Amino acid sequence: MYNRLMEKVVVTGGAGFIGSNLVDALLEKGHEVHVVDNYAGGKREDRLNPKATYHELDVRSTDATKPVFDGASVVFHTAAIPRVQYSVDYPVETTDQNITGTVSVLAAAVQAKVRRVVYSASGSAYGEQTQLPLVETMIANPVNPYGLQKHVGELFCKVWSGIYGLETVSLRYFNVYGPKLDPTGAYALAVGAFLLAKKEGRPLTIFGDGTITRDYTNVRDVVNANMLAANAATVGKGEVINIGAGRNVTIQYLAELINGGKEGIVYGPPRVEAHDSQADNRKAKELLGWIPTVSLEEGVAELKKQFGLA
Repeated sequence: MYNRLMEKVVVTGGAGFIGSNLVDALLEKGHEVHVVDNYAGGKREDRLNPKATYHELDVRSTDATKPVFDGASVVFHTAAIPRVQYSVDYPVETTDQNITGTVSVLAAAVQAKVRRVVYSASGSAYGEQTQLPLVETMIANPVNPYGLQKHVGELFCKVWSGIYGLETVSLRYFNVYGPKLDPTGAYALAVGAFLLAKKEGRPLTIFGDGTITRDYTNVRDVVNANMLAANAATVGKGEVINIGAGRNVTIQYLAELINGGKEGIVYGPPRVEAHDSQADNRKAKELLGWIPTVSLEEGVAELKKQFGLA
C-alpha cells in the first residue's frame, strides 16, 4: 500500500471519473494532492475535493504544468479523452490530447525531477486477439484510435524511463465503472448509459447483438492499483500491467443485471471495437500484490442504490 505520508503528488485529470476517485483516496492517506485539469469533461462538484489544490491547466502545456510538478514525488497521469467511439469520430483532437498530452506530462516530470509517473493505459491496446485472457506479452493490435493512442503512450513511458531515467509504469485498465462515473451524453460508457436509461424509464440500448464481452473493473480496485504502483520497488522501467477483474461477461448480461430482465432492451448498430476482452491479471498480482476485490454484481448493486433504482 502506498503510505509515504505527506508526500506531494499530482493527479492529471483529477476532476475526471477515475482521477477524482484517486484524489479522494490519496487525501485519505494524508498526501498533499495537486490536480491538473482543464475541465474538458465538465466541472462536476461531486468530483472536486476541497482538500486538494486545483490548477486549471492543459496537460499539453509543459511550461504550465512543470511548476505544479515541482516537488512532487509521483504524477498519476489519468488525463485523457477516454471514449472509443469519440476517438473514431474525432481522431485528430483525441490524438493531440492523448499522445501530445502524455509526452508533455513526461517531459514536465523530468524537468521537475519527479520520481515516478503512473500512466493510465487501456486494455483497448490489445484490440482483436485470437485467444483469451489477454496477457501483456501479446502484441498490441488496437482497432480504433483510442486504443492506438493509449498504446503509444505506453511506448513513450518506456522510452522516457530508458533515456531520461524517469520511473514509469503503465496500468492497462479494463472497462472501469463505479461511483462518480458520467452517465450522460452520446459517448457515455455502457454501465452509466444503462443506469441512466433505467432511471429515466427509457429502453436500454445495446450496440450490436449483445454477445460482445467485457471485463468490468470497479474504480476502487483501479485506485488501489495506482496506489500500489506508485511505490512498488518491482516496477518503474516502463512495465505494462493489466488491471482487470479477470472475468468477462456479455453486454447482454450487464444490461439485464441493471435492467432486471430482458424486457426493455433494444439494439443498435455495432461500433468499431474489439468483440471480446478479458484480463489476465497475474502480473498485477505478482509485481504489485494487487487483487481485485469488488465483483460486478456488488458494484452494480451499489450504483443502482445511488441512482435510486434499488
